[in-house]
Amino acid sequence: MFTGIVSDLGTILKIEKKGDLRIRILCSFGFESILIGSSICCNGVCLTVIEKTASEPTSFDVEVSSESLSKSNVGSWKEGTKINLERSLKLGDELGGHIVSGHVDGVVKVLSLLEQGNSTKVVLECPKPLAKFIAHKGSVALNGTSLTVNDVLASQFSVNLISHTKEVTNWKLVKPNDEINIEVDTLARYVSRLSEC
Repeated sequence: MFTGIVSDLGTILKIEKKGDLRIRILCSFGFESILIGSSICCNGVCLTVIEKTASEPTSFDVEVSSESLSKSNVGSWKEGTKINLERSLKLGDELGGHIVSGHVDGVVKVLSLLEQGNSTKVVLECPKPLAKFIAHKGSVALNGTSLTVNDVLASQFSVNLISHTKEVTNWKLVKPNDEINIEVDTLARYVSRLSEC
């Protein structure tokens, strides 16, 4: 479980076709603090550490299943790609964003970025099956970042990025037509399911 508060900007070091996909990620987390079998949210995708390297800075390896590949932008990652990282939530940690599972629902497309004072308005196009889960002033995780939905119009919605978010995440690199991982709010998902019963 995560909160959508990005704690590091990782770099893809190596991608191998082993099983589905094996990826090595450079990070600034301390070697001792990363445990084999622990979960790290990588651009919104919850992935399990299967190996780690003690060089400075530390790197860790993850395997990505075909299911995760089909639902996310992981397939577009290359060596050098910057990704948002978040360690799993510990009991007693501050819940600064919202509850994020790391189970990506799909990808959304960036339509435009508009500077508004010190923030950036990002307009995105959502796949129609996911649009019903996007609510005005609701929460959404985009590339693992907890954000508040500003406006919703059919399958389009917008969020605003403050300058701090752009500085500490890969949002500073995002441009129109990029595909962004989306995880809809867990509460919205369960409310929708209950209404179907």
